[in-house]
Amino acid sequence: MELNHTHAPTARSWIAEANAAGADFPIQNLPLGVFRRAGSQEAFRGGIAIGEQVLDLGALAASDALAGLARQAARAAAQPVLNDLFALGPAAWRALRHGVFALLKEEEGTPGAARADAVRACRDCLVPQSAIEHALPARVGDYTDFYTSFDHAQSSARMVDPAAQVAANFRAMPIGYHGRASTVAVSGQAFHRPWGQNKMPWEAPPALYRPTRWLDYELEVAAWVGQGNRVGQPVPLAQAEEHLFGLGLLNDWSARDTQIWEMAPLGPFLAKSFATTVSPWIVTMEALAPYRTPWRHADEEPAPQPYLTTAANARAGAIDLRLEVWLQTGENRVEGARATRLSQTNFSHQYWTLAQMLTHHTSGGCSLQPGDLLGSGTVSGPAPEEAGCLLELTCGGRAPLRLNGGEQRTFLQDGDTVLLRGWCEAPGRPRIGFGECRGTVLPAIPAPMSSNAQTQEHFHA
Repeated sequence: MELNHTHAPTARSWIAEANAAGADFPIQNLPLGVFRRAGSQEAFRGGIAIGEQVLDLGALAASDALAGLARQAARAAAQPVLNDLFALGPAAWRALRHGVFALLKEEEGTPGAARADAVRACRDCLVPQSAIEHALPARVGDYTDFYTSFDHAQSSARMVDPAAQVAANFRAMPIGYHGRASTVAVSGQAFHRPWGQNKMPWEAPPALYRPTRWLDYELEVAAWVGQGNRVGQPVPLAQAEEHLFGLGLLNDWSARDTQIWEMAPLGPFLAKSFATTVSPWIVTMEALAPYRTPWRHADEEPAPQPYLTTAANARAGAIDLRLEVWLQTGENRVEGARATRLSQTNFSHQYWTLAQMLTHHTSGGCSLQPGDLLGSGTVSGPAPEEAGCLLELTCGGRAPLRLNGGEQRTFLQDGDTVLLRGWCEAPGRPRIGFGECRGTVLPAIPAPMSSNAQTQEHFHA
């Protein structure tokens, strides 16, 4: 995607806080989400983050501030989910972004009457972010989680066998599995520690039915599918990003002890189906254009097959997206201790690009729909402090982490809150922030399916 005037580093908004250094939502960003005023019975509708405000797209569409395709796109985004906007395709997405950019941009000199009226209408459509609540930005029909970090794959394999190598198919294609869309929720999600059949590595079979003891997070990037494709029509790599609306953050919560027991032979099931948390704001692919970077593989790595290869993907298929994980414990909140940053990494480390993931997903004829969700898989880098989950950071629970306030963690405890943060920045360019993705662990519910907890504790296959 080529750069245009909406990427200009010198562009400023008449909304002053959008121009603050380090702000997540400058005028060059303009991410979309779904909101309403907190505690109200208003309908949820689409909005655009700018500074510390939200531009209400429902109110904007009802005004005369936008025209043509931009107004049509705003009307589609004024619904309780953004699926209708996604379905309109890149031309409409671009028209909305460019139309809103023009309205919010600071202009020199005295504006004409038409410009003044449009800005006045736009000002009337602003709602403070501090006064809103979010819903999922889209209706998620299907959710696919990939496994595309070489460093994560290698670290995980070597916890079982220090000499283990990443499976050959990992280098041949983006590996993924179908997740559970019904338990995807927006940032702020609180969920109960899941029950399941699980077994510690040192325990002999049979597994016990009990709450997970190895509860983990996974730092991932969420890719939201825009326009879909027809059944039986693969999406060529050169066109793959035309089917991606934008990116957010994703926490793929994982019950590791359940996962270890159930993985063979078909992969994750209950270990991944109880909760997935996504950030409320979607940063458009157009906004990310200045932060594209080459997709690089080591010389000894095999070349991908032709359907996963283009010069454009090699030149700029990766994204310089910086990511962090923070942990706030229940004790932190009581004692006032600050949260602990557990890791920092970069999305550009992934072995496969988002375009390659989407193209491979459709290569067998699978139909993607507007609002489908793709998870990147855990984002881990080559350094130990770049690991994207506790399984790696604690070496499978053998090396506890010391937190601010003196606590230790191998895996998550009840009351823990995990915060994911992400942003892009480059010399001479503003920071493009993703906001945060927050989720909290609640205690397990009483023993399900039986009033006899002892019976459940010893239930096994």
